[in-house]
Amino acid sequence: MKEILTLGALKASGYTYTTIKQELRNNLITKLKNGEKVFDGIYGFEDTVLPDLERAILSGHNILLLGLRGQAKTRIARLTVNLLNEYIPIVKGSELNEDPLHPLTNQTKQLIKELGDDLPIEWLHRSDRFLEKLATPDVSIADLIGDIDPIKAANNKWSYADERSIHFGLVPRSNRCIFVLNELPDLQARIQVSLLNILQEGDIQIRGYKLRLPLDIQFVFTANPEDYTNRGNIITPLKDRIDSQILTHYPDQISVAKLITLQEARIPADVKESVYLSSFAHNLLERISFVARESEYVDEHSGVSARLSISGLENLYSSAYRRLLKSKHDSTLIRIVDFIGVIPSITGKVELVYEGEQEGPYNVALNLFGSALKVEFLAIFPDPEKNLKKTEIDVYLPVKKWFSKGNSVEFWYNDTDDVILEKLSAIDGLHDLVVEKIKNKNESILLMEIVLHGLAELNIISREMLDDKISFNDALADMFDDILNDDDSSLDF
Repeated sequence: MKEILTLGALKASGYTYTTIKQELRNNLITKLKNGEKVFDGIYGFEDTVLPDLERAILSGHNILLLGLRGQAKTRIARLTVNLLNEYIPIVKGSELNEDPLHPLTNQTKQLIKELGDDLPIEWLHRSDRFLEKLATPDVSIADLIGDIDPIKAANNKWSYADERSIHFGLVPRSNRCIFVLNELPDLQARIQVSLLNILQEGDIQIRGYKLRLPLDIQFVFTANPEDYTNRGNIITPLKDRIDSQILTHYPDQISVAKLITLQEARIPADVKESVYLSSFAHNLLERISFVARESEYVDEHSGVSARLSISGLENLYSSAYRRLLKSKHDSTLIRIVDFIGVIPSITGKVELVYEGEQEGPYNVALNLFGSALKVEFLAIFPDPEKNLKKTEIDVYLPVKKWFSKGNSVEFWYNDTDDVILEKLSAIDGLHDLVVEKIKNKNESILLMEIVLHGLAELNIISREMLDDKISFNDALADMFDDILNDDDSSLDF
């Protein structure tokens, strides 16, 4: 079809005009019949969001994606482009992507009368049929709809009464395209009003011009529920004209969250080759987001974006890689100590309530990490606090006895894997706890670390985290040391 370059040849080819909503619907029907995946790269929405989205497209609806930050709203909107035809014909040079069989402006209609079947046409690829605008308070009607262009009128010696003097905004230029308006509530109410006629009637008004342009646009709006109270609102008449409102959500399974993070994280190839990421380490990272969404310190109405895990994984790899470069070794694995590098990804991604502000972002991040570590520990190993039956053996007894004898262990942040393994192996019974869980020889260090940190989170042993090292001691002995130190400090010689 791309070889067709005139209106006459286009008519002879049997081409018929279809609206963009019909086009999306037809291509979706084809994909569903063929069992093809419609929205590739979207995970966790297979039974909720995507069926609603497909129903909206089949109904020919304009769509509002409503959800907290980091719930793939914009990504879904962008993937809708894949449901468009690969190429469509437009009148050559048309500002509004006018179909040769369905012209909109008087200028194009006059051109068709003059040239007839010799009217030149060109082909527009679907990648050029997507326009996206972030709604901000400074967006004007001229930006979205259009305005008089005095320079254009002067250069061409046109009267301001001549509609050719109009400079069309983003919305008219989105004719036969998908137009995405992100964060709709941030748009001023008076600007939202300008969209009413476009959604309902398909026409626009610019400075009193009597324009009747039946624009053909697929609108996709995105909004955050928090915006309705904090920054703005979607005016009721506009919300009423948006046919389908689809609620998005965060992934409810660790396995789904891991797929999203691995897809989005940008990890250099050389880093991936030299740093081993255990599934247990990745689980622990994802659990931080899950714990944060339930934390009393974090504002639940603001949400915790999936970007926390994405940037967290990037920092996690970088933390291990930096340690590797300093040790001058060839390879390493991600260890618990590397999660210190994730803290900047946490503090910048969570909105704290009053209690969280009192604790401070850094302490809240440590608290979230500790809670996630405890959950991961109990998901892998038996609960040490569970009441044992008479026939059962306390699997942690050798470890607890080792510490109760006055032993302690220190891990410096820059210790090599060999040094860490030697220190961990010296703790009685620790390796026996993890040996059945090891899927890869590189995982033994991490699993033994998880045991120690998990026991510390449950206050079975004591842990002290300093700027350059982590130390573990017997909890009871550590408590007595604190008491003795307090008594010593009170003596007056």
